[in-house]
This record gives sequence, C-alpha cells and structure tokens, in this order.
Amino acid sequence: MHSLDAFAAGKLAALDEAALRRRLVPTARGPGAAAERAGRRLVSFSCNDYLGLSHHPRVVAAAQAAAARYGAGSGGSRLVTGNHPLLDALEERLAHHKGKAAALVFGSGYMANLGITPALAGRGDLVLLDELSHACMWAGARLSGARTLSFRHNDVADLARLLEAERPAHGRCLVLTERVFSMDGDRAPMGDILEVGRRHDAWTLVDDAHGLGVAEDGPRAPLEMGTLSKALGSYGGYLCASRPVIDLLTSRARSFVYTTGLPPASAAAALEALTILEAEPERRARPLALARRFTARLGLPEAESAVVPVLVGGAEAALALSRALEAEGFLVVAIRPPTVPPGTARLRVAFSAAHDEAQVDALAERVAALSGR
Repeated sequence: MHSLDAFAAGKLAALDEAALRRRLVPTARGPGAAAERAGRRLVSFSCNDYLGLSHHPRVVAAAQAAAARYGAGSGGSRLVTGNHPLLDALEERLAHHKGKAAALVFGSGYMANLGITPALAGRGDLVLLDELSHACMWAGARLSGARTLSFRHNDVADLARLLEAERPAHGRCLVLTERVFSMDGDRAPMGDILEVGRRHDAWTLVDDAHGLGVAEDGPRAPLEMGTLSKALGSYGGYLCASRPVIDLLTSRARSFVYTTGLPPASAAAALEALTILEAEPERRARPLALARRFTARLGLPEAESAVVPVLVGGAEAALALSRALEAEGFLVVAIRPPTVPPGTARLRVAFSAAHDEAQVDALAERVAALSGR
C-alpha cells in the first residue's frame, strides 16, 4: 500500500473505532420539511432552512429568472467580472436590514470568517473568541497571526479579565462571538459583550448565521456577519459594517479577492427571501415558538432559538438514537466530536417555519420514549 493510502486507512480505522467517521448520505429535500433518504420519506429536523424559504415559490422563481438572464455562474472574481448587478442590490438590502452603511457578500459564511479577521488583525494584535465559536472563526483568527485566546462560553467576566490582562500589550483587538450558537442554540449576552469591548477599544465581530430572521433582536456589533444559506434559504455569506471597513475588506480580504463571485441565482434567491422575511413577522416567530413547544414537552430548558440540543453523551449512543428516530420517520442527525466537546455528542434539533405542531409533538414523543426522558 502506498504510504499516503496507509496513512489515510490508519486514520479512518481510528475514527471508526471511536464512532467518529463521517459519511456522505444522499438526501433529497422538498417543501414542508420533507427529506428522502434511500427511498424513504422523512420529516427533517436537521436542516437550517429556518423559515422554509429554500422552496418558497417566489424564491425559486427569482433564482430561475436570474440564471436565465445572467447565466449559471458569475464568470470571475468580483473584482474582475464577477460583480453582477444583483450582488450590489443584495449588499444594499443586507446593510439596510442590519442598520449599517455597507455590506460585502462572500462565497460562504465560512469564507467570510476566513477573510474578515486576517484583514483587520495581524502580528502584534489580539483576538479573543468565545470558546464555542464556530470552526471558521477559529480558522480566521489563526490565519491572522494575532495572539488568539478564548474566553469561557458566554462569560463576560472572563472576557473582561482577559482584556484587562492582555489588551495593553497589543495593538488592535477583536472579540469574536455568535449571536446564536450553532450547536447549543443559546444566545450571547451581546449588550454586555459590546460594552466590555468598547471599554477596552476592542472591535466585536458577531456571527449571526443562526440568528438572522429568527433571533437577531438586540444591539448590533460593529462587525455583523452571517450567511445567506440558512434563514434566507440560498447560499453565500456577508459582512455588514461601516463604509470604510467594507472598502478595506474589498481590497484586503483574501477569501473575497481571490475567489469567484456568487452565482446570480444565489443572490437573487437571497434578495427575494429577505423581502419575504421582512414582510412576514409571523413566519419569523414560528421556529422559536415550535422550539419552545418541543422543550416544554421534554422538560428541557426553554429554547432561546430555533436550535435545541438533546444531549446524549457518547458518540455511538447519539448515532444509535439518530438511527432509531430515522426508522420511525424522523431525520435528526447526530452531532459528534470534534464539532462538539468530547462527552457531549447530541441530537441537534432544528425547527423551521415549515414544520407543523403535530410533527413537533410526534418527535418529542419519540425522543422521550427512545431516550427514557
């Protein structure tokens, strides 16, 4: 066996032993939270389509019209020929939605976080992250070359302690957190984080991927980033900030400068979805209401967002519970380390405006029966 193949095989064996190997499973999605795997129809509680807009007729029609007019791809990086008119329109709308002067659309939320922090911080600077920040926020921080430290999850006192101890010895400082944490569904104390940051001249970047349109109320950070692929049902990422910051990122964010622009269909879909989101407050309120219905029936802490973790513990146990639910018609994927800390494997239950109350109640009943809750 070639040494490369031997290396890969050994790593795979270790992952299998720990029940941590990942495998791709073809999954067809439809409207109404429907999913199909291996010919079986399932109700999906694992999709981030929080407002059910990815299959909305107006959103689909907007994407089709854009592809017909502008083509399937943008044709180049945005600084060359890939800046089709829909992207300018989308940035204007996103900036207005977030109460900012300007916005910049990236190829994905991951790419946005890879580019933002290295463009604003470097050697001699300081980046402080909530310990549960998404992997792309950690990747961007490390790429920057700045001193990178974590503070305890949602612990403003620990953040203040680190700022008091470390801030004087560094040039610029960024504080990174998430408005809604993707695996726990809890919310950051944004007002307190922003106040501590202001006292120490630290710039706060909040990742709003899982809050946009569902749980994004409260004070805004100087740097508001997020995705187009969850509540907006499309694909891409963005940053909303002041005009000077956006102009700087346009020239200096490597994950923006050196990659192809977003396809026209994705931009058009996000634009139409944002229009629907802003016009239908009842749609925005529904995922959180359903999540709270679920937590009440299982005696879990009241949901703070559309994401509810059902902690299991071991990776194999989480996989077994997920398989048992799938056998009964529910798609609830198990989340395992390193996505979550060791010993905290879980079912990550995601609620959508596309679900109905009967589906939520049925899932709660089966989770309770299968897990002994």
